[in-house]
Amino acid sequence: ALGAVSLVTDVSSEMVTAVLPLYLVAGLGLSPLGFGVLDGLYNGVSALVQLLGGHLADRARNHKLLAALGYGLSALCKPLLLLTHTLTPLGAVLALERTGKGLRTAPRDALISLNSTPHNRGRAFGVHRALDTTGALLGPLTAYLILRAATDGYDAVFGVSGCIAALGVLLLLLFVPGTRGPAPQHPADLRAALTLLRDRRLRALTGAAALLALTTVSDSFLYLMLQKRADLDTRWFPLLPLGTATVFLLLAVPAGLLADRIGRTPVFLTGHALLLAGYTLLLAGPATPALPCLVLTLHGAFYAATDGVLPAAVADTVPEHLRGTGLALTGTAQALARFLCSLGIGAAWTAYGPHTTLTAATAALTLAAAIATPLLRGRTP
Repeated sequence: ALGAVSLVTDVSSEMVTAVLPLYLVAGLGLSPLGFGVLDGLYNGVSALVQLLGGHLADRARNHKLLAALGYGLSALCKPLLLLTHTLTPLGAVLALERTGKGLRTAPRDALISLNSTPHNRGRAFGVHRALDTTGALLGPLTAYLILRAATDGYDAVFGVSGCIAALGVLLLLLFVPGTRGPAPQHPADLRAALTLLRDRRLRALTGAAALLALTTVSDSFLYLMLQKRADLDTRWFPLLPLGTATVFLLLAVPAGLLADRIGRTPVFLTGHALLLAGYTLLLAGPATPALPCLVLTLHGAFYAATDGVLPAAVADTVPEHLRGTGLALTGTAQALARFLCSLGIGAAWTAYGPHTTLTAATAALTLAAAIATPLLRGRTP
């Protein structure tokens, strides 16, 4: 049921994400600097609010309620995009939309973990991520079809996106069971949440995830590098994310099953090894028509081996009454590290060019993996 909610919600979100850069720059005449500010706000707010969402869900002992509030807030913001045409109100609406995403992420993952066991938790997260990625595939295609058919395309995309988001909220309210149970012996107050930081296993997971994320090139930069390296026609550029998403969709469940069988750590580390192979191929591989396919396959496999496996590993180490808080701690650390990496990649690209930037990122990821491997193997399930 949560997978269906995420599928529908991702159709709505990715419809907006697919057209937002073009709408802001070409439609509203926003400068690249203004778009950069909005893009940073769009991603940074979600990371910070995750902590609040996870803690409030544990404190209220009602993860479904906080997830519903998050999904509802994001859905409400979609039609508001029809009314905003300048930077300040647009930034406020996007910040509210990301606040909704931040509120729902940890409670949603906590619901998945609380309705699974350690023996099938990887599969559970894999199924959810596969359905979520299906929505990510359908969203841009839906936006493309609307832009082709509608006279005032952007407004039509935002309006339809709001209706689809509302459907996702209804699916959550009607079909997702809650997990409210008897009060735990130790309430999920702030003091209890802080005790999680004393857990060496959670610290190891969070530290390793943040370290690896700090050296992970963002998708947008990777696609730009691939386009330049393979000398792709710009008309094919919008299809590059679909290549990654397709592989992610196909491998998410098998990767989750493998994590249940052999452990989370080997699969998580293998995912980063695949990403490292993709970077190396992008740097040194021949610029043939097969290059984009190989790089995107490795990129999608990386997400399949890490995106659902990490929260499954965190859930194995955190008590049930603090599940949302623990997931939020790791998720926030990882998201902030990726945000810092994007800033560094952007600055390095401007100063030294894409090839030197990717070379440095590859070396940094190799070093980060060398540090994270013994840390994870010694501390996590």
